[in-house]
Amino acid sequence: MMSLMVHLKTAAHLRGKGDRIAKVTFRGLSFYSRVAENCEEEAHFNQTFRWPIASRLDADEMLEIQVYNYSKVFSNRLVGTFCMVLQKVAEEGHLELTDTLIDDNNTSIKTSVTLEIRYQPMDETMGVWSDGELLGVPDDRDGMFAFETDSLLSGQSRGSGMSAGRALQGSIPTFRKAGKSVFSAMKLGKIKNSKDDHKKGDEPAILDMEDLDRKAMRLAGTLEADTISLASVTAVTTNVSNKRSKPDIKMEPSSGRPVDYQISITVIEARQLIGLNMDPVVCVEIGDDKKYTSMKESTNCPYYNEYFVFDFHVPPDVMFDKIIKLSVIHSKNLLRSGTLVGTFKMDVGTVYSQPEHQFYHKWAILSDPDDITAGCKGYIKCDIAVVGKGDNIRTPHKANETNEDDIEGNFLLPEGIPAERQWARFYVKVYRAEGLPKMNTNIMANVKKALTGENRDLVDPYVQVQFAGQKGKTSVQRSSYEPIWNEQIIFSELFPPLCRRLKIQIRDSDKVNDVAIGTYFIDLRKISNDGDKGFLPTLGPAWVNMYGSTRQYTLMDEHQDLNEGLGEGVSFRARLLLSITVEILDTASPEIISSTDVQVEAVSNISESATGKIEEFFLFGSFLEATMIDRKIGDKAISFEITIGNYGNQIDGMSRLSSTKKNKKDGEKEEEENELIQNSSEDEADEDGELVSVSSTPPMRPFITDRNYFHLPYFEKKPCVYIKSWWQDQRRRLYNSNMMDKIADKLEEGLNDVQEIIKTEKAFPERRLRGVLEELSVGCSRFVTLANKDLNQAGRTKLDRERLKSCMREMDSMGQQAKQLRTQVKKNIVRDKLKLAHNFLQKLRFLADEPQHSIPDVFIWMMSNNKRIAYARIPSKDILYSIVDEETGKDCGKVKAVFLKLPGKKGFGSAGWTVQAKLELYLWLGLTKQRKDFLSGLPNGFEEVKVAKMGPSLHLVPPVSLVYNMKQVFQLRAHMYQARSLFAADSSGLSDPFARVFFSTHSQVTEVLSETLCPTWDELLVFDDVELFGEATELRDDPPIIVVEIYDQDTVGKAEFIGRTFAKPTIKMCDEHYGPPRFPPQLEYYQIYRGNCSAGELLAAFELLQIPFDAEEIRQALIAVHNFAVPQIKIGQGGRADLPPIEEPTDTERGPIVPVPLGIRPVLSHYRIEVLFWGLRDLKRINLALVDRPRVDIECAGRGVQSALIQNYKKNPNFSTLVKWFEVDLPENELLHPPLNIRVVDCRAFGRYILVGSHVVTSLRRFIYSPPDKTSNKWATAAKLMNGYMVLTNGGSQPRSSPSLSSHTLSHPPGDIIVNVDGEPPIRKMDTVVKLDATEEEGDKEKKKKKKKKKKGGVEEEDEADESVLDWWSKYFASIETLKETLRAQEVAQAEAEEREDLEIAAEAAGSRTKEKGKEKKSSKDKKKSQAADSLEKQPFKVKLDELVVYNKELESEYGNFEDWLHTFNLYRGKAGDDDEHTLDDDRIVGRFKGSLCMYKLPLPGEISREAGFDPNMGMFQSIPHNDPINVLVRVYVVRATDLHPADINGKADPYIVIKLGKSEVKDKENYISKQLNPVFGKAFDIEATFPVESMLTVSVYDWDLVGTDDLIGETKIDLENRFYSKYRATCGISSTYSVHGYNVWRDPLKPSQILAKLCKDGKIDAPQYGPGGKVKVADRIFHGPTEIEEENGLKKQTEEHLALSVLNHWEEIPRVGCKLVPEHVETRSLLHPDKPGIEQGRIEMWADMFPMDMPAPGPAIDISPRKPKRYELRVIIWNTDEVILEDDDYFTGEKSSDIFVRGWLKGQQEDRQDTDVHYHSLTGEGNFNWRFVFPFNYLIAEEKIVISKKESMFSWDETEYKIPPRLTLQVWDADHFSADDFLGAIELDLNRFPRGAKTAKQCSLNMIRNEQELPTISIFKQKRVKGWWPFVARDENDEIELTGKVEAELHLVMAEEAEKSPVGLGRNEPDPLEKPNRPDTTFLWFLSPLKAIRYLVCNRYKWLIIKIVLALLLLIMLGLFLYSMPGYIVKKLLGA
Repeated sequence: MMSLMVHLKTAAHLRGKGDRIAKVTFRGLSFYSRVAENCEEEAHFNQTFRWPIASRLDADEMLEIQVYNYSKVFSNRLVGTFCMVLQKVAEEGHLELTDTLIDDNNTSIKTSVTLEIRYQPMDETMGVWSDGELLGVPDDRDGMFAFETDSLLSGQSRGSGMSAGRALQGSIPTFRKAGKSVFSAMKLGKIKNSKDDHKKGDEPAILDMEDLDRKAMRLAGTLEADTISLASVTAVTTNVSNKRSKPDIKMEPSSGRPVDYQISITVIEARQLIGLNMDPVVCVEIGDDKKYTSMKESTNCPYYNEYFVFDFHVPPDVMFDKIIKLSVIHSKNLLRSGTLVGTFKMDVGTVYSQPEHQFYHKWAILSDPDDITAGCKGYIKCDIAVVGKGDNIRTPHKANETNEDDIEGNFLLPEGIPAERQWARFYVKVYRAEGLPKMNTNIMANVKKALTGENRDLVDPYVQVQFAGQKGKTSVQRSSYEPIWNEQIIFSELFPPLCRRLKIQIRDSDKVNDVAIGTYFIDLRKISNDGDKGFLPTLGPAWVNMYGSTRQYTLMDEHQDLNEGLGEGVSFRARLLLSITVEILDTASPEIISSTDVQVEAVSNISESATGKIEEFFLFGSFLEATMIDRKIGDKAISFEITIGNYGNQIDGMSRLSSTKKNKKDGEKEEEENELIQNSSEDEADEDGELVSVSSTPPMRPFITDRNYFHLPYFEKKPCVYIKSWWQDQRRRLYNSNMMDKIADKLEEGLNDVQEIIKTEKAFPERRLRGVLEELSVGCSRFVTLANKDLNQAGRTKLDRERLKSCMREMDSMGQQAKQLRTQVKKNIVRDKLKLAHNFLQKLRFLADEPQHSIPDVFIWMMSNNKRIAYARIPSKDILYSIVDEETGKDCGKVKAVFLKLPGKKGFGSAGWTVQAKLELYLWLGLTKQRKDFLSGLPNGFEEVKVAKMGPSLHLVPPVSLVYNMKQVFQLRAHMYQARSLFAADSSGLSDPFARVFFSTHSQVTEVLSETLCPTWDELLVFDDVELFGEATELRDDPPIIVVEIYDQDTVGKAEFIGRTFAKPTIKMCDEHYGPPRFPPQLEYYQIYRGNCSAGELLAAFELLQIPFDAEEIRQALIAVHNFAVPQIKIGQGGRADLPPIEEPTDTERGPIVPVPLGIRPVLSHYRIEVLFWGLRDLKRINLALVDRPRVDIECAGRGVQSALIQNYKKNPNFSTLVKWFEVDLPENELLHPPLNIRVVDCRAFGRYILVGSHVVTSLRRFIYSPPDKTSNKWATAAKLMNGYMVLTNGGSQPRSSPSLSSHTLSHPPGDIIVNVDGEPPIRKMDTVVKLDATEEEGDKEKKKKKKKKKKGGVEEEDEADESVLDWWSKYFASIETLKETLRAQEVAQAEAEEREDLEIAAEAAGSRTKEKGKEKKSSKDKKKSQAADSLEKQPFKVKLDELVVYNKELESEYGNFEDWLHTFNLYRGKAGDDDEHTLDDDRIVGRFKGSLCMYKLPLPGEISREAGFDPNMGMFQSIPHNDPINVLVRVYVVRATDLHPADINGKADPYIVIKLGKSEVKDKENYISKQLNPVFGKAFDIEATFPVESMLTVSVYDWDLVGTDDLIGETKIDLENRFYSKYRATCGISSTYSVHGYNVWRDPLKPSQILAKLCKDGKIDAPQYGPGGKVKVADRIFHGPTEIEEENGLKKQTEEHLALSVLNHWEEIPRVGCKLVPEHVETRSLLHPDKPGIEQGRIEMWADMFPMDMPAPGPAIDISPRKPKRYELRVIIWNTDEVILEDDDYFTGEKSSDIFVRGWLKGQQEDRQDTDVHYHSLTGEGNFNWRFVFPFNYLIAEEKIVISKKESMFSWDETEYKIPPRLTLQVWDADHFSADDFLGAIELDLNRFPRGAKTAKQCSLNMIRNEQELPTISIFKQKRVKGWWPFVARDENDEIELTGKVEAELHLVMAEEAEKSPVGLGRNEPDPLEKPNRPDTTFLWFLSPLKAIRYLVCNRYKWLIIKIVLALLLLIMLGLFLYSMPGYIVKKLLGA
C-alpha cells in the first residue's frame, strides 16, 4: 500500500500567546492537527499524518501546511502557509527540513515549521518506518514509566492482531505523553510483531471531523470543508473505521411486491405498408392481452387515431419483462384470422426507461418474423406511455398536431439505437447443472423403489429460456441431480433487441405441472457494450448461480415465487453452466433460414478447465454477538448456520449419490457436494489430516433482553464456524467489482455529505463536492492501474476480457470527467453538478455488477428446533480477501452488523420490519492457501480455542471459538431529545410514541408520550456497566452500533412498530478530557426508516464513557502476564467519580426521569408565534356524526393557543377571531425547531371533545418573520417570511418560489424609472420572426408556414383575412403556437448554454482528448440548435393576434398554490398507509384548516407597531380582507379534454361535463360527445356560490351510457377561495390588450383603470397619475402605452385603459407591493379517479372566472363553442392517363393490353369511392376519360382535419365524429370481368401540401414522390384550382417503388355555397357536362359486338398477312388449275384438237 507520511514537529517564532492549530493538505485531503494550547514562541504539534495513496507520487505534487491561531468562537486566523514541491521526496523517499512560512501577500515571515516527510512506494524500495521510529518513545520526564519497545514486543508469544502503531488507551494503563505519537504495546492477550505495521501505521491524527468542535467548524469560515465527512443523517456516522462495516438501514425487500401500472398506447396511423390494396388492422398485444383497431379498407396508409389502455397489478420485474407487440394484419374478419404483414416488439422496461416514461408520436418499424430476408414492411405511428403509481406523465401539448411526417427522424427506438437494425442469432448454450435440490418426497421415492427396485435421484430437470416473447426448452434429463444437456437454443431477433433481459429457468418436469427450480435473469446491457469499441452480447462459458426457496421439498412450497425469480432468493438452488453468443446475420446469403422460430440443437461438451481452475476456498465466521432475537420464536435453543452453495448446509443441502466418488485429487473434478463432511461429530478428517468443516454454532438457550427480544449469551466466548468449499477460481471478476463498489461507496457517502451540508445550510458545500470529485478521479486512476494486470488465467471468457477493457475505458473517462467537473463546481451551481455526480454513481453501480458469477452468495440462517427461521444473504464478493487492499470485499475481515429477516412473502409488510435477530458477525473468505490472515480483522485480545483432538498441525486449524479475556466497562448515555414527523399509527391519525434503545445486550425505553407525532422526550437514558470485549483503542474507533426503535403504545395488545434508526456513539476513554471539541456531543438528526420508507427523524446524541479501572487490579493483571515486578502505578482516582456528573431529575411530576443535560440540549430563545385562524373546510363525519362546533388547537413545544369556537359549522365555517398569539421558548438553531401541531376538535355535549384530525407543520422556517432592513428605502420591503411569502400584506414581497413567468422584482433606487412596454410576447424578440401588420386568413396564422413561393410576378400569395373570421379559437391556437415556440426557443438557449460550457471545459482542460470530445458533443448540440432554430425560421409570417397564456399544467403550480398569505393545511386522521411513501395519504384527509403562522423573536423593533394604521389586534397580519361570507358568481369555461381513459368496451368514451360547487351541480348530460377520447367541449357554465361554505369547485368528466349509471372518467378539484383572496388576483385573468368588442373583448366588470386604482389603494401607494403623451406614473415608475381605442362603429376615442393595463401587465415591477398578476389564460388540469390514485386519467383544458355579486355584473360569457367545420366540395376531373402498365394478355394474339379505369376517394370515406368508366383495351397505357368525381366534405381549417360523422356499425346508437387529415387517394385499376380487378398503382395527395402537378406527361416522374420533402408544395385550400400530371406508383416484389402510370387530373375546390350556385354533374352528366373522350375504336368489349371485334382483331393486325395469304392462295389455285388442266391441254395440243 503506497502512502505518504508527514511528521509535523513544531512551529517556532510565533508571535504572541495563544492556541495554535495546523492544517496539512495533500492531494485535496486535509488533516487538522490537535490544538496546541497556550503556546508562546513555539507550538509543539508532534503529530504524524498519513495518506494512503492510490497512484505514484508525482514530482510536481504539492504539500501544503497552514498554521492558524485557533479560536473557539471566532474563525481561525491564518498565521502563514508553507508549500513545498515533493520532487525530492519522490526521488529519495525521506526528507527532514525546517523552513519559514509565507503570509497572504506571499512575503516570508519569521515563523518556521519543522517536519519530516516519508514516502512509501508500492515496491517498498524506500525506507520503512521502523516500529521504534514510528512510536516516538516518550522520555521519562513526566515520571511516566517507559518500557523498551523491544523487550515488550519480543517473546515467544504469537500475536493475534494488534498493530503496534495503535494506541491502547485506557485498556490498561496507557503510557503516553500528551502530544507524542501514542506509545504502548502492552496487552493482556498475545502480542505480535505484525509484518504490515507500516501499512496500518498511525491513524490519521484527527480524522473525526466531529472532533473539531462543530461550532468552531461553523464559525471557522476558513476551514476547508472539502474532505471532512460530516456525520450524515443516515445515522451511522461516517465510517472512519477499519474493523466495522456499515449496516444497511433499509430492511424490507421491495422487489416481488405487486404494484399498479397503466400502459396507454395510441395507434395514430400506418404508412407504406407492403402489399397491394389491403384492409389493415393493427393488433396491440402486451403479455397475453390483445386489442385490435378497427379495419380500414383498401389503403396502404390507414389512419386510426385509436387509444388503448391496459391495466396491470404485478411486481415491477414482471411488468418490465412483458413484451409490447404491435402487428399489422391484412383483411382480418370474424371468419378468418387474416395474414400478418409485419410486427414490432419492445419490452415495457425500455419504454419505462425513456424520459417521461413514454414515446410520443414515434414511428415503429415493422418487420416480418417469418421472413428475415425481407426488409421493412411499413411503419406505425404511435404513442406509448407506461405509468406506475405516482408517475406523472406530461405529454406535449395537444394543440394542432402539425403533420411533421418525417418518419426517418422519429423512429420508435430508444436513443442510440440505429434505425436499420439487423437480424441476429442469439445462441444460448446450456451445458450442465449441479447441486439441484430434491423435487419429490422420500415417500414417493420409496414407493418407486419398492415397485421398480431402482434408487434414483428425485428430479427431472430441463432448462427453459425466454427471450423477446419466445420460449425455448432443452430436453428433459430424467432423474439427475447433475444433469448434462450440451444443447443450444437459438433465437432470431433484430439486433440490438428492444428487450433487455433473458430469463433462464431450470424446471422440473412433472406429469401434472412443471415447477421452476431456479431462475436467472441476464441483462443484455451488462453483457454487451454499444460504444465505438463495444462488443456484441457474450457470456461464458460460465457458471451462474440460482437462488430461491429453501431446499426442503414440500408439496406446496410457500416460497415458490422466489424460484420464479420474484423477490430475493433465500437459499442456493443450483448452478448452471451456460454461454451466450450472438452473430449478426447476413440476410443476403442464400443458405439462411428465414423463419424466426426457436431452434434447439446439440453442441459438443466443453472441457472442465474452460470455466477456470478449481481451488479450495476457506470461509471463516465468528459470531461476536446475537441480540434482538424476536421473542415469537420461543425459547427453544437457537443456533446459526452459515452455508456457501450447498457446502455447510446440514438439513437439506445434500443430495448424496449412491456411487460415492471418493477422493479425487488436484480438483480435476470438483469435490462432490455430497462428499462434504457434515459436522465435526462425524470426525472424518480429509486425507491430508486437514480440517473438517464446522458450519453451525452450538445451540444455546436465549436470555431475555426485554419484552420483545431475546439475546444469546455470547459474552467472552464467541463461537466460530468455518467451511471448506471448492469453486472455480474466478476471483479477478469479483476483485474488479469490489474496486468499483468501493469507489462508488465512497462517492455515495461523499454525495450524501454534500446533500447534508446543503440541507443543514452549512458552509462550503462546493468544497466538499470538489473533494469528493477529486477522490473519485483518484479512485478511477487507481482502478485502471490495478485492473490492468494481464491475467491469462484459465477460464477467462471473452466477456471477461471485453468487460475489463470497457470498464477501464469507462473508469478512465469518468476520472477525466470528474476532474473537469471539479474545476467547474461553483457555489451557485452545486446542485446541478451534484446531479451529474449522481450520474457517475449510477454508472459505477451498473459497471460493478458482474454478470458471470463464480462463488455463490453466503447465507446465514437462524435455526430453532431444526427449523429455519430467518436469514441474511451476503454476497460472496463482499467478504472476499485479497492481498491488495482495494480489491478486498468491503466486509471482509470486518465486524458487520447483520439483521436477519423472514424469508419470502413472510417478510413483506409489517412482519418484515421487526428484526428477527441482530448479529455482530465477522466473516472472511479466501483461498485456503491465503488462510494465515483470516483472524487479523477481529477485535484484539482473544485466545483461540481449537478442537482438542486434531493431530500435529494444530497451528493451521481454525478455532471453534474465541475467548476474550480483556473487557472494557463503559457507561452509555443516550440523550433522547425529540422525534418529529413520525408515522401515524393510530386511527386518530396520531401515535403514542416511545423509543427503545438497544446497545449490546442492554435495552431501555423512554416514557410514552400520548397523542403526538412529534414527541419531545427530553430524557437521558443511562446504561451502566456495559461490557465490551476487545482492546480499548479499537473500541474507540469502532464502537458497536446503537439501534433505536420507536413504537406506538396501544392500550390493549402489543406496542406497534413505527420505525428504526442506527447511531454510533461518541466515545470518551478514561484518560481523555471531557470537554470541547468532542464533548459534550451535539444533538443530531437520525432518519427513521420503516421498511424502505422514511417514518420520521430522531434528534438525539449518544456518548459512551469508559469507566476507569482500579490501579491495584491493573497491577495484578500485569504481573500475571509478564512475570516481572511492576512498581506502583500512579493513576487517577478510579471508579465512577471521573465521569461527568449527571443532573438529578428536576421535574417532580415526571418522576425519576433525568432530562438531557444543559451542554447538550439546545440553547433556547423567546419567540412569539402568531396564528391566523381563517376557517375550516370539508370536514368529514366523525363516527357517523357531523362536525358541528369545531375548534382548532395549536401547540408547539408544550405551549399553545386555541381558536374561537365555530358555533355552527354548516352555516359559517370561518372563525370569528382572526389572529391570536402565544409565546414559547425555542432553540436558537432553526434546524432544531420542534414541529408545530394543529389539531381540530369537535365540542360535543356534556363537555366531550372528539379529535377530528391533525396536521403537523414539520418546519417552521418558512413562517419566520425577519425584521426589516433599515437601509432599504421602505422598511416593509425587507419584511419577509423565510420562503418569501408575505405576512404584512401591505408590505408584501415577491414570493421566492416566484411564478416561473414572472420577471424578478428589481430593487430600484427611488426616482422615476421609465419602463417601456410593448405588448409583444417575448418570443417575438427573436430576430427570426418577421412581423407583418396585415392579418391573414385564420388557417395560416395557426399553422407552421412553409416559406411562401412567389408567383411569376413576384407577388406574395397572401390572403387578407377580415376581423370577422377571427374568433376565440384563433386566439387559442395562436397562443398554443407561441407556447410551442417558447419551448423551442428554450431548447436553442439550452443548447447554446451547453455549448458555452463545453468551450469553457475545453479551455480549462488542456490536452487534445478533451477537445476532440468537445467537438463531437458540439456537433450534436449544433444539430439540436439548428433543428430548433430551423423550426423557428419556418414560420416567418405571423399575424399579430392577441394571445392568452396556455399553461400546460395547473395554475396553482405556477403561483405557489396561491398560498401567498392564506395557507391550507390538510387535516389527517386514521392510520397512515404503508404503501410506498405517502401515496395513500389522500384517503386520510378529513378536512382542511385555512390560516397562517408567523413567528418572530421577542422583542420586536418598535417601529413596526408605530407604522400608520397598524392594528395591534391583527399583529403581523395587517390589512387582510375580512372573512365574512361573500356571494360570488363563478363562471367556468371548459375548452376541451385530451387523452381520456376509455370507459366503454369499444375503447372509446362518450364524455360529458359535470360541475359541482357546494350544493349546486350542473350536468351537461344531453350534450355528450359520442365515442371521443379527445372531445372539444367549448362551453361556459355559470354557478352562484357563497364563500366560505362552497369554495371547492369540482369539474368532472363522465361517460354517458345508454343503460346503467354513467361512469366517472376523472375529476379535478379547484380551491376557489384561495384564488379569490390571492394577491395574484386570480379572479379574472388580465388580458394582454384592451378592446371593447370583437374576439378579444374585456371580460372583467372592472376596467383596467379601476383595478389599478384599487390595487394602489390596497397597497398604500399613491394613485396612478396619467400624463400627456401616453404616460402613466405609478410608485415612481413611468409606463407607456397607446391612448386611443376603436369603438364597434369604427370611431376612435381617447382612453386611459391601455395605460392602466400596461401597468397591470408589469405589476411585478412595482416595488414592495408588486407581484405577477394572473394573465388571461387556459390551464391544463389532470383528471384523476379516486379508485386509481396518482394515475392520470386524461387532462382537461379550462379556466374559471369569479365575480363578487356586490360588484357590477359581468357581461355575457365569451363564446368558445367549437368551430363548426366548413362545408366544401372537391371536384376532381380525370382527363387522361398515360404509360399505365399493361396487365392482360390477349387470348388470340397474346398482345399486352389493359382495361384501365381510375378510382378515387377522400380518406375516411372509402364507402363513397367513385370510379370512372373503363377505357378498354389500351395497348399503350394511354387512357382517355374526361370524367368528374365530386367529393363533398366538412373541413376544420384551424386543425387541418376533415370531420366525418358516421355510425360505427349497424348496432351503434348514434353517429361518431372522426377527424382525419384531408387526403385524396387516386388509384388506377385493370378491369377484369370474370376475376377480381387488378390493382395497378395509386397516389395519395395531402390536400394541404402536395407537389404541384407536372405540365406534361413527360415531365411527370417518380421524383415527385421520392423527393417530396424537397419539392415545393401547394395547398388546394389556397390555390382552389390545380391541374397537372401526377405519377401512379406501386411496390414490386423487392419492395422498390416503381412507376405504374401517370394521370392528368384537375382538382377544383369550392365552398358549399358556390357549389350550390354552380352545380356540376358526376361523370359526364348534366349540369356542366364534359365532352365524350376521343378514344380509339379499339376500346370496346368483344363479346358484346363480336363482328366488330373480329374486324378489329383480324383487319387491324393481319391486314398484310391476309393480303399475302390471299395472293399466295391465288397463286396456288392458279398453279393447281395449271397442273390440273395442263395434261389435257397438252393432249389436246398434241392431238391437235
